[in-house]
Amino acid sequence: MTDLHLVVVTGPRLVADLGLLRQIVATACDALGLPGRLEAAADVEALGKLLLDGGRDDTCAIVALPGADPAIRSMLTRPGSHTSRTVWYDVTDTGPAEVAAGSVHLFGRGIAGLTWAIRHAVHRLRHPARRISYGPHTDQWAELRLPPDHDTRPLPVAVMLHGGYWRSIWGADLMDALSIDLAGRGYAAWNLEYRRPDRHGWDATTADVAAGFAALATAAREHPLDLGRTAVIGHSAGGQLALRLAADVAGIALAVSLAGVLDLGEGARRRISSGAVPAALGGAPDEIPEVYAAADPLTRLPLGVPQLIVQGLDDDLDLVDFNRRYAARGRQAGDELVHVEQRGDHFAVIDPASGIWRATAAQLRL
Repeated sequence: MTDLHLVVVTGPRLVADLGLLRQIVATACDALGLPGRLEAAADVEALGKLLLDGGRDDTCAIVALPGADPAIRSMLTRPGSHTSRTVWYDVTDTGPAEVAAGSVHLFGRGIAGLTWAIRHAVHRLRHPARRISYGPHTDQWAELRLPPDHDTRPLPVAVMLHGGYWRSIWGADLMDALSIDLAGRGYAAWNLEYRRPDRHGWDATTADVAAGFAALATAAREHPLDLGRTAVIGHSAGGQLALRLAADVAGIALAVSLAGVLDLGEGARRRISSGAVPAALGGAPDEIPEVYAAADPLTRLPLGVPQLIVQGLDDDLDLVDFNRRYAARGRQAGDELVHVEQRGDHFAVIDPASGIWRATAAQLRL
């Protein structure tokens, strides 16, 4: 859609500086190559009109920041009060909200999280995906993107596992841009959402990743997928999930970790990301050693699966350390393993425009 544009709408009781929000909108729109504006609604009627006016224009990507007004918040779930293209974003950690069919709720990433909401609103309009459920919970789904010019030839598959230190404020939208890039490179991109352990427990997370991977077999009945050429690609905490999945199940041709958390025991002892590892797994290594033994990529070596371990040098130095030691031990254990290190921060590895992602993509040979 060459004439795509963006409207960001704010509620009257939103606690945020509008000037700062306008700067974020301008920067995000410039990066995405489209015009956009921010509209501050004076009341619920004005916000509803802005949303419905935008909904009548199928080239309009819409992000709404509702704020605390109960009347506006009730619109999230009320059919007909907004377009199905609306991406609702709460800067605070309100928890997930049930929203009207087709719309999306993101939350808890602070003011900077508006950038992610904008990206998601634009990506889902520019490059629509088919959402496929693999379970009854609202977080049990995957989005399938196919190459724009695909035919009946079976496609290699890239299973995407997002990160976020296993916390529910982060979701599969983190992998939108990479999924679109991989579809453009000839892959069927399977961007997997899963229940996170902060709200559902560690067992739910690991079960969902396995079930979401297994659901590829069902998708292959309707789409030309070559499941014998499947790569599992995880970012950050998703890197741990990807390598654990490769150790647990058959049928993975390549396991890719992008800035992965690959030493859970040491990660717990160093309290990376304010204690994210024991919070996710449910305790310290000496309290639940069997859980760590099953989950920790370092203790699962050798995986018996080719691996691509990618790490930006401008990232958290603990992750640089974990990845270097994992790569060295993996080779010692006899695994086929490529270790890529280049300049880049934690999110450069999932940015299609970055040099480190281009170097990674060059290694994807299925």
